[in-house]
Amino acid sequence: MSASTPFALMANATSLPWAEVPAWPVVDFVRATGIELARGARLCSLFGVPEGDAVQLVAVLAFDADSTLAVGRSRTFTGTFPSLTATHPQAHLFEREVWEQHQVMPEGHPWLKPVRLTNGDAPANGGFFRVDGGEIHEVAVGPVHAGIIEPGHFRFQCAGEDVLHLEIALGYQHRGIEEALIGGPHRATLIQMETIAGDTSIAHATAYAGLMEALAESEAPLRAQWLRAIALELERLANHTGDIGALAGDVAFLPTAAACGKIRGDFLNLTALLCGNRFGRGLVRPGGCCHDLEPARAAQLLERLTTALADTEQAVAWMWDAASVRARFENVGIVHPAQAIGIGLVGPAARACGLVRDVRYDHPAGWHRFGQAPVAVWPGGDVFARTRVRSLEIRRSGELLREHLATPVEGEVRGDLAAPAPDTLAVSLVEGWRGEACHVALTDATGRFRRYKITDPSFHNWMGLALALRGTAISDFPICNKSFGLSYCGFDL
Repeated sequence: MSASTPFALMANATSLPWAEVPAWPVVDFVRATGIELARGARLCSLFGVPEGDAVQLVAVLAFDADSTLAVGRSRTFTGTFPSLTATHPQAHLFEREVWEQHQVMPEGHPWLKPVRLTNGDAPANGGFFRVDGGEIHEVAVGPVHAGIIEPGHFRFQCAGEDVLHLEIALGYQHRGIEEALIGGPHRATLIQMETIAGDTSIAHATAYAGLMEALAESEAPLRAQWLRAIALELERLANHTGDIGALAGDVAFLPTAAACGKIRGDFLNLTALLCGNRFGRGLVRPGGCCHDLEPARAAQLLERLTTALADTEQAVAWMWDAASVRARFENVGIVHPAQAIGIGLVGPAARACGLVRDVRYDHPAGWHRFGQAPVAVWPGGDVFARTRVRSLEIRRSGELLREHLATPVEGEVRGDLAAPAPDTLAVSLVEGWRGEACHVALTDATGRFRRYKITDPSFHNWMGLALALRGTAISDFPICNKSFGLSYCGFDL
């Protein structure tokens, strides 16, 4: 399907001279992007590149069936551009972000308001959508919540207990990471990558490393790629196990909640065994890894992994055997496949709608080029399906880790890396535990970052939570929210 596109084609974790990225007048660029989306492409990223007082738009599209990425850009413009959102909802937040960052307006956008920056007395608060009617009432939740969690504001429009519409306002943790990256890489750049979303440190660091290697027209040694793959699956295991425990806790099923809380720590400790840090910080570096895994520690890791996986299997089985849990999960918070496609869902949330969408399978890079990652898919689109996909992925991540540890790769873990190429665009996708992390860099004439764009999977998926709540009782919000397991800070950057 991608063969006849006017966009420039590239593979994951590769680069392209900026001069070779096709450019059109902005109206033609938007039209061309819409045509590709209508043909089945997926919008990985849409962002602006400043040109003095003007801006260029850049689109990164994914043709998943072809394992191909496509890149195009507009010519420099000011003022307005035609909105894609009415026909392609996955552009909704991207266009709002472009408007917020570059002061160019998407004409025809149905709900234009800030994404992260302050408007009035709170981040990202413009006017909220309102539903009129004599029996309609509004419920505002957050940004300060009852638990020790990140801040976010949820505005429910309800008829009795039924949610008609949920609007989500974030931006309370906006740290300006993308702005800080301009002119880099700096000494602090890698630390910033590892803290985009703390529970996704390995995925974002791996995306950054792959991008830097693409800009240097190089790649990490095979053993380093092997170590990165191990770390990514350990990150997936810890977070999926923690989320399943949290879901069990929300429906008062304490055996699984208590067990998974402990087992999550076991998986985090395996990452610490690998590199000295429970969240994997300090492991992945452009050009390779900073730590190796000698045979004795590999054997210890495998032994402890086997125990933790068996404990997880038992804890999850308790939950699936409980009719009370299934009754609370089934047919609650449904997102239909057409909605998932329309808004561009990624990760487990997409696979729980029956979509085969996984970067390890669709756009393999690094170690994943050498073996096909099994994709866990479940139909239904409800809380049960999203939880079920997590449980399947725990099992399959365990199988992948056993396979990797049984067949270690010899060699160095770090190689020399050349300076980034000047005037070059690079794209790197990594399947983190929440889904696709997309990093795009554009260098200037000296090889420094002219623009760096990060799209955390939560940027695509918060809208999925809003759709899941429609027609659902407001009391089901906690389990719907937990079933998506989204990041506030990963969205806020």
